[in-house]
Amino acid sequence: MKVGFIGLGNMGGGMSLNMRKAGFEMVVHDLNHEAAARQIEAGCEWADSPLEVAKASDIVFTSLPGPPEVEAVALGPDGLIAGMRAGTTWFDLSTNSPTVIRRLHAEFAAQGINMLDAPVSGGKTGADRGLLAIWVGGDEAEFNKHKPLLDSIGDAPKYIGPIGAGSVAKLVHNLSAYAIQAALAEAFTMGVKAGVDPLPLWEAIRYGAMGRRRAFDTLSGLMEAKWDPASFALKLAFKDVTLATQLAREVHVPMRISNLVREELEEAMGRGWGDRDSRIAMLLQEERAGLDIKIPIEEIEEVRNRG
Repeated sequence: MKVGFIGLGNMGGGMSLNMRKAGFEMVVHDLNHEAAARQIEAGCEWADSPLEVAKASDIVFTSLPGPPEVEAVALGPDGLIAGMRAGTTWFDLSTNSPTVIRRLHAEFAAQGINMLDAPVSGGKTGADRGLLAIWVGGDEAEFNKHKPLLDSIGDAPKYIGPIGAGSVAKLVHNLSAYAIQAALAEAFTMGVKAGVDPLPLWEAIRYGAMGRRRAFDTLSGLMEAKWDPASFALKLAFKDVTLATQLAREVHVPMRISNLVREELEEAMGRGWGDRDSRIAMLLQEERAGLDIKIPIEEIEEVRNRG
């Protein structure tokens, strides 16, 4: 089996080298020929276009900046669709639009070509070291068939669901990460301006309850709908956030995100939920989205126990 790899930048460079180190025969391409120097030295073949990669490969991986670049590589005059054979497979590792992914999937399926979306998370360091989460959407049999390839570039490949599901998971992850980052920046600047030196403040809060917990574990409360008895009551959370936003006003630090959080908690308090668990405020967004998310507790515990 020959593996094609297109896109040898910060992420693709490390991933393609790890595939090669795992012993796979490879052909590579990038807009910048010099970007392939390490891959060629490692024994990969060079191809002059995505079309040439497609013709030479049994399976193709792309790692590109975004939807326009993926579409150009897929459908351009020298693109993948003109060269891939029926029965071959394409994994797109890019962070992409689920809408674009589903449209491309339909076009490739019409030619008998398998396509899966498989965005990754872990940054350049993770790509270089093979420590990546990989979220895959598409045909599960194809995922299982090619899992050894995915294992060569990441330590946590995970089948998520139908085509586009991987991209949805990646966008949920990244949006959440940057929202948390923005909230942390707000709270931290408030603390520093209130008179605490930044290094000891940062060192201290890392050991609080939130610092010790995986960020996404908080969501398990929404799925369990376990609000009683309260682990930490909503009325106490509302009091804490109110105190924090009051302090911010005293030291003249803008708190756009934190004030929205306070409004959410206040609305939940208005429902009469003050004595229930503070995570119950998440129900407000579930209601707005028209959802009723419930997962049996034993299934959640099974995921938790995997580490």
